[in-house]
Amino acid sequence: MLSLVKTIGNVLWFCIAGLWLSISYAFAAVIMTLLVVTAPFGIASWRLATYVIWPFGRSVVSRPGAGAASTIGNILWFVLAGLWIAISHVISGVLLCCTIIGIPFGIVSFRLAGLALAPLGKDIVMRGQEPAGATVVVTA
Repeated sequence: MLSLVKTIGNVLWFCIAGLWLSISYAFAAVIMTLLVVTAPFGIASWRLATYVIWPFGRSVVSRPGAGAASTIGNILWFVLAGLWIAISHVISGVLLCCTIIGIPFGIVSFRLAGLALAPLGKDIVMRGQEPAGATVVVTA
């Protein structure tokens, strides 16, 4: 039964906001990958695009070994793409919250805005399979 609810949530999310938000991540990934220096950010953006398109049933956890390089990378990501993608999540969340059915999806979009600001040093895992000691950052 829970699997059916996750699937329905993912299908609705895909139709309402997931496809468009995923396209914004994919656009950022293409730009970042073409600029060779920012290729690691492009890889991170592709990972987030796959998460944003079908988020229910998965969680984002902090990687315990992520250190100063992730922090520096997150600062660069924030300037290059993170702020703009987070703004798209906030706009999407506000529009989704205008309807009763969209409120839960709007809340998810607001949570994903925080992830869009600093995605490096995080892993996407299936819900319930989070590693011991890992901090869950976002759960849709």
